[in-house]
Amino acid sequence: MFELTGITGEFTMFESREFCELWAPRLLSIVRILLGLLYMQHGLSKYFGFPAASPQNFQVFSLIGLAGVIEIIGGLMVALGIYTRWAALIISGEMAVAFFIVRNRLSVSLFPLVNGGQLEAVYSIFFFTLFLVGGGAWSLDRQRKVGLRTA
Repeated sequence: MFELTGITGEFTMFESREFCELWAPRLLSIVRILLGLLYMQHGLSKYFGFPAASPQNFQVFSLIGLAGVIEIIGGLMVALGIYTRWAALIISGEMAVAFFIVRNRLSVSLFPLVNGGQLEAVYSIFFFTLFLVGGGAWSLDRQRKVGLRTA
C-alpha cells in the first residue's frame, strides 16, 4: 500500500488509489459539514441575532427573510447530508442571485476581490460542486441509500 520511490525516498501514500478511495469521500463530508454550519449561521443571525446582530430593518416577509430561511434550512440539510444535492442546488442559486442581482457586484468590478463578493462566489461554486458530487461518506443520503439496498 505504501511504497518508497526514487532516490529521495518520498512516500506515495497520498497518491495511491486506496488512500484516495478511502479518504476523499470522508474529507468531502468534513468540508460539507463545516461549510453547512458556517452557512447556517448567516440565517441564524438574521432571524435570532446569533452569532451576530440581525440586519437593521429586518423583515420576515422580504427577500432577506427568504434568504434567511434558505440559509437556516439549507445549511442544516447540507450539514446533515439529507437531500444534499437539492439543498446545495438551491443554496448555490441563492448565492448566485446574491452576487449578480441583489448586490450588483459586477457594476463595481468583474473581480470578486475588488467588488467584495468573494463569500458569495465561493459559496455558490462550492455548493454547486456539492450538487454535482453529492454529500460524501458521512451523510444521511448515503445511509438512506444503503438502507434501501438492504431492505
